[in-house]
Amino acid sequence: MKTDRIEFPGALGHALSAKIDYPDSGEVTSWCVFAHGFSIGKDLKPVRTISQSLVEEGYGMLRFDFTGLGQSGGNFSDTNFSTNVQEIKNACDFLRENYAAPRILIGHSFGGTAALKAAEQVPECKAVSTIGSPCSTTHIIHQFADQLSEIVKDGEAEVLLGGRPFTIKEQFIKDAEMHDVAADLGDLGRALLIFHSPQDTVVSISNAGHIFGAARHPKSFVTLDGADHLLLKDDKDADYVGRVLAAWAHRYVCEHGEDGHA
Repeated sequence: MKTDRIEFPGALGHALSAKIDYPDSGEVTSWCVFAHGFSIGKDLKPVRTISQSLVEEGYGMLRFDFTGLGQSGGNFSDTNFSTNVQEIKNACDFLRENYAAPRILIGHSFGGTAALKAAEQVPECKAVSTIGSPCSTTHIIHQFADQLSEIVKDGEAEVLLGGRPFTIKEQFIKDAEMHDVAADLGDLGRALLIFHSPQDTVVSISNAGHIFGAARHPKSFVTLDGADHLLLKDDKDADYVGRVLAAWAHRYVCEHGEDGHA
Protein backbone atom coordinates (compact mmCIF):
# COMPACT_ATOMS: atom_id res chain seq x y z
CA MET A 1 0.00 0.00 0.00
CA LYS A 2 0.97 3.64 -0.36
CA THR A 3 1.16 5.92 2.67
CA ASP A 4 1.10 9.71 2.63
CA ARG A 5 2.05 11.74 5.70
CA ILE A 6 -0.21 14.73 6.20
CA GLU A 7 -1.29 17.19 8.87
CA PHE A 8 -4.58 18.86 9.65
CA PRO A 9 -5.69 21.21 12.45
CA GLY A 10 -6.82 19.76 15.76
CA ALA A 11 -9.65 20.95 17.98
CA LEU A 12 -7.29 23.14 20.01
CA GLY A 13 -5.50 24.63 17.01
CA HIS A 14 -2.43 22.39 16.96
CA ALA A 15 -1.27 20.40 13.94
CA LEU A 16 -2.28 16.76 14.09
CA SER A 17 -0.01 14.12 12.58
CA ALA A 18 -1.79 11.69 10.26
CA LYS A 19 -1.13 9.00 7.69
CA ILE A 20 -3.26 8.16 4.71
CA ASP A 21 -2.99 4.55 3.51
CA TYR A 22 -4.42 3.50 0.15
CA PRO A 23 -3.94 0.91 -2.62
CA ASP A 24 -0.97 1.22 -4.96
CA SER A 25 -3.38 1.63 -7.84
CA GLY A 26 -4.89 4.75 -6.31
CA GLU A 27 -8.34 3.26 -6.79
CA VAL A 28 -10.25 3.49 -3.50
CA THR A 29 -13.52 1.68 -2.89
CA SER A 30 -14.39 3.95 0.02
CA TRP A 31 -12.57 6.03 2.62
CA CYS A 32 -12.34 5.30 6.34
CA VAL A 33 -11.18 7.29 9.38
CA PHE A 34 -9.62 5.44 12.32
CA ALA A 35 -9.70 6.90 15.84
CA HIS A 36 -7.20 5.26 18.21
CA GLY A 37 -7.80 4.42 21.84
CA PHE A 38 -7.13 6.56 24.90
CA SER A 39 -3.45 7.60 25.21
CA ILE A 40 -2.28 5.22 22.43
CA GLY A 41 -1.63 6.48 18.87
CA LYS A 42 -2.06 5.87 15.16
CA ASP A 43 1.11 3.76 14.80
CA LEU A 44 0.24 0.99 17.23
CA LYS A 45 0.86 -2.25 15.32
CA PRO A 46 -2.78 -3.49 15.37
CA VAL A 47 -3.95 -0.13 13.98
CA ARG A 48 -1.47 -0.46 11.12
CA THR A 49 -2.54 -4.06 10.54
CA ILE A 50 -6.24 -3.18 10.38
CA SER A 51 -5.43 -0.40 7.93
CA GLN A 52 -3.30 -2.74 5.79
CA SER A 53 -6.08 -5.35 5.71
CA LEU A 54 -8.65 -2.77 4.63
CA VAL A 55 -6.33 -1.34 1.98
CA GLU A 56 -5.80 -4.82 0.54
CA GLU A 57 -9.58 -4.98 0.14
CA GLY A 58 -9.61 -1.67 -1.76
CA TYR A 59 -10.32 0.83 1.02
CA GLY A 60 -8.42 3.98 1.92
CA MET A 61 -7.67 4.88 5.53
CA LEU A 62 -6.83 8.08 7.39
CA ARG A 63 -5.38 7.38 10.85
CA PHE A 64 -4.16 10.16 13.10
CA ASP A 65 -2.81 11.03 16.53
CA PHE A 66 -5.09 13.01 18.81
CA THR A 67 -3.72 16.26 20.27
CA GLY A 68 -0.68 15.75 22.49
CA LEU A 69 -0.12 12.13 21.45
CA GLY A 70 2.27 10.51 19.01
CA GLN A 71 3.63 13.13 16.63
CA SER A 72 0.75 15.59 17.05
CA GLY A 73 1.22 18.97 18.66
CA GLY A 74 -0.43 20.29 21.79
CA ASN A 75 -0.82 19.09 25.35
CA PHE A 76 -2.69 15.87 26.05
CA SER A 77 -3.89 17.22 29.41
CA ASP A 78 -5.95 19.88 27.61
CA THR A 79 -7.94 17.30 25.65
CA ASN A 80 -11.19 15.56 26.48
CA PHE A 81 -13.98 13.57 24.87
CA SER A 82 -15.36 16.66 23.12
CA THR A 83 -12.01 17.50 21.52
CA ASN A 84 -11.65 13.88 20.38
CA VAL A 85 -15.03 14.05 18.65
CA GLN A 86 -14.11 17.33 17.01
CA GLU A 87 -10.80 15.96 15.77
CA ILE A 88 -12.50 12.96 14.17
CA LYS A 89 -14.77 15.45 12.40
CA ASN A 90 -11.71 17.50 11.35
CA ALA A 91 -10.15 14.34 9.89
CA CYS A 92 -13.34 13.73 7.91
CA ASP A 93 -13.30 17.33 6.71
CA PHE A 94 -9.72 16.90 5.47
CA LEU A 95 -10.64 13.80 3.47
CA ARG A 96 -13.73 15.49 2.04
CA GLU A 97 -11.69 18.48 0.88
CA ASN A 98 -8.68 16.57 -0.47
CA TYR A 99 -9.82 13.06 -1.44
CA ALA A 100 -13.44 12.07 -0.81
CA ALA A 101 -15.64 12.13 2.28
CA PRO A 102 -15.30 9.04 4.47
CA ARG A 103 -18.21 6.64 4.57
CA ILE A 104 -16.81 4.55 7.42
CA LEU A 105 -15.72 5.62 10.90
CA ILE A 106 -13.73 3.12 12.98
CA GLY A 107 -12.61 3.53 16.55
CA HIS A 108 -10.74 1.46 19.10
CA SER A 109 -11.64 1.68 22.79
CA PHE A 110 -12.36 5.33 23.77
CA GLY A 111 -11.83 6.27 20.12
CA GLY A 112 -14.77 4.05 19.17
CA THR A 113 -17.00 5.80 21.68
CA ALA A 114 -15.96 9.13 20.15
CA ALA A 115 -16.59 7.77 16.63
CA LEU A 116 -20.18 6.94 17.59
CA LYS A 117 -20.69 10.55 18.62
CA ALA A 118 -18.83 12.04 15.66
CA ALA A 119 -20.86 10.07 13.10
CA GLU A 120 -23.86 12.36 13.50
CA GLN A 121 -21.67 15.26 12.31
CA VAL A 122 -20.48 13.47 9.17
CA PRO A 123 -23.43 13.27 6.77
CA GLU A 124 -21.62 11.02 4.29
CA CYS A 125 -20.91 8.39 6.94
CA LYS A 126 -22.82 5.17 6.24
CA ALA A 127 -21.21 2.80 8.73
CA VAL A 128 -19.50 2.88 12.14
CA SER A 129 -17.41 0.17 13.78
CA THR A 130 -16.20 0.00 17.37
CA ILE A 131 -13.43 -2.25 18.71
CA GLY A 132 -13.37 -2.93 22.44
CA SER A 133 -15.18 0.33 23.13
CA PRO A 134 -16.85 1.46 26.36
CA CYS A 135 -20.52 2.37 26.23
CA SER A 136 -19.99 5.39 28.49
CA THR A 137 -17.59 8.34 28.38
CA THR A 138 -17.10 8.03 32.14
CA HIS A 139 -15.73 4.48 31.85
CA ILE A 140 -12.19 5.77 31.33
CA ILE A 141 -12.33 7.54 34.70
CA HIS A 142 -12.29 4.15 36.42
CA GLN A 143 -8.65 3.78 35.36
CA PHE A 144 -7.63 6.57 37.73
CA ALA A 145 -10.52 6.49 40.21
CA ASP A 146 -8.14 6.34 43.17
CA GLN A 147 -6.80 9.78 42.21
CA LEU A 148 -10.11 11.51 41.60
CA SER A 149 -10.00 13.34 44.92
CA GLU A 150 -6.54 14.67 44.09
CA ILE A 151 -7.70 15.80 40.64
CA VAL A 152 -10.70 17.61 42.12
CA LYS A 153 -8.64 19.16 44.93
CA ASP A 154 -5.64 20.30 42.87
CA GLY A 155 -7.32 20.62 39.47
CA GLU A 156 -5.06 17.94 37.98
CA ALA A 157 -2.97 14.89 38.81
CA GLU A 158 -0.41 12.65 37.15
CA VAL A 159 -1.77 9.17 36.48
CA LEU A 160 -0.34 6.05 34.92
CA LEU A 161 -2.03 4.82 31.76
CA GLY A 162 -0.54 1.77 30.11
CA GLY A 163 2.52 2.23 32.28
CA ARG A 164 3.11 5.79 31.06
CA PRO A 165 2.54 9.00 33.06
CA PHE A 166 -0.13 11.44 31.87
CA THR A 167 -1.60 14.55 33.43
CA ILE A 168 -5.37 14.43 33.79
CA LYS A 169 -7.18 17.68 34.53
CA GLU A 170 -10.53 18.20 36.19
CA GLN A 171 -11.90 19.58 32.90
CA PHE A 172 -11.53 16.08 31.38
CA ILE A 173 -13.77 14.58 34.06
CA LYS A 174 -16.37 17.33 33.82
CA ASP A 175 -16.51 16.99 30.05
CA ALA A 176 -16.92 13.19 30.26
CA GLU A 177 -19.87 13.63 32.62
CA MET A 178 -21.64 15.85 30.07
CA HIS A 179 -22.12 13.12 27.46
CA ASP A 180 -24.49 10.18 27.25
CA VAL A 181 -23.46 8.33 24.09
CA ALA A 182 -25.66 5.30 24.72
CA ALA A 183 -28.77 7.47 24.96
CA ASP A 184 -28.14 8.77 21.44
CA LEU A 185 -27.50 5.40 19.80
CA GLY A 186 -31.13 4.92 18.87
CA ASP A 187 -30.74 7.87 16.50
CA LEU A 188 -27.35 6.85 15.09
CA GLY A 189 -28.82 6.28 11.64
CA ARG A 190 -25.79 4.31 10.44
CA ALA A 191 -24.97 0.63 10.16
CA LEU A 192 -23.08 -0.48 13.26
CA LEU A 193 -20.50 -3.25 13.69
CA ILE A 194 -19.21 -4.01 17.20
CA PHE A 195 -16.03 -6.01 17.83
CA HIS A 196 -15.24 -7.10 21.39
CA SER A 197 -13.34 -9.82 23.18
CA PRO A 198 -14.94 -11.80 26.04
CA GLN A 199 -11.46 -11.81 27.61
CA ASP A 200 -11.03 -8.01 27.48
CA THR A 201 -9.90 -7.03 30.98
CA VAL A 202 -9.77 -3.27 30.28
CA VAL A 203 -13.26 -2.75 28.85
CA SER A 204 -15.59 -5.60 29.77
CA ILE A 205 -17.71 -7.20 27.08
CA SER A 206 -20.84 -6.00 28.90
CA ASN A 207 -20.13 -2.63 27.26
CA ALA A 208 -20.59 -4.22 23.83
CA GLY A 209 -23.92 -5.64 24.98
CA HIS A 210 -25.05 -2.23 26.16
CA ILE A 211 -24.09 -0.57 22.86
CA PHE A 212 -25.76 -3.33 20.85
CA GLY A 213 -28.94 -3.15 22.91
CA ALA A 214 -29.22 0.63 22.62
CA ALA A 215 -28.62 0.79 18.87
CA ARG A 216 -31.16 0.04 16.18
CA HIS A 217 -30.71 -2.22 13.18
CA PRO A 218 -28.73 -2.64 11.03
CA LYS A 219 -26.30 -3.69 13.75
CA SER A 220 -23.90 -6.61 14.08
CA PHE A 221 -21.62 -8.05 16.73
CA VAL A 222 -18.42 -10.04 16.19
CA THR A 223 -16.70 -11.70 19.13
CA LEU A 224 -12.90 -11.58 19.22
CA ASP A 225 -12.52 -14.73 21.27
CA GLY A 226 -9.14 -14.95 22.98
CA ALA A 227 -8.01 -11.45 22.03
CA ASP A 228 -6.66 -8.86 24.46
CA HIS A 229 -7.87 -5.26 24.60
CA LEU A 230 -5.09 -3.84 22.40
CA LEU A 231 -5.12 -6.79 19.95
CA LEU A 232 -1.40 -7.26 20.59
CA LYS A 233 -1.54 -10.89 21.72
CA ASP A 234 -1.89 -12.31 18.21
CA ASP A 235 -1.37 -10.44 14.92
CA LYS A 236 -4.18 -12.47 13.40
CA ASP A 237 -6.76 -10.71 15.58
CA ALA A 238 -6.20 -7.28 14.00
CA ASP A 239 -6.07 -8.76 10.51
CA TYR A 240 -9.37 -10.55 11.21
CA VAL A 241 -10.96 -7.26 12.30
CA GLY A 242 -9.86 -5.59 9.08
CA ARG A 243 -11.04 -8.40 6.80
CA VAL A 244 -14.44 -8.78 8.46
CA LEU A 245 -14.92 -5.02 8.54
CA ALA A 246 -14.15 -4.74 4.82
CA ALA A 247 -16.65 -7.43 3.87
CA TRP A 248 -19.34 -6.03 6.18
CA ALA A 249 -18.91 -2.41 5.05
CA HIS A 250 -19.13 -3.34 1.36
CA ARG A 251 -22.89 -3.79 1.71
CA TYR A 252 -23.37 -0.28 3.04
CA VAL A 253 -20.85 1.84 1.14
CA CYS A 254 -20.20 0.27 -2.26
CA GLU A 255 -23.79 0.15 -3.46
CA HIS A 256 -23.95 3.94 -3.24
CA GLY A 257 -20.96 4.61 -5.51
CA GLU A 258 -18.16 7.04 -4.82
CA ASP A 259 -15.35 8.81 -6.63
CA GLY A 260 -12.64 7.75 -4.24
CA HIS A 261 -9.51 8.23 -6.35
CA ALA A 262 -6.43 9.09 -4.32
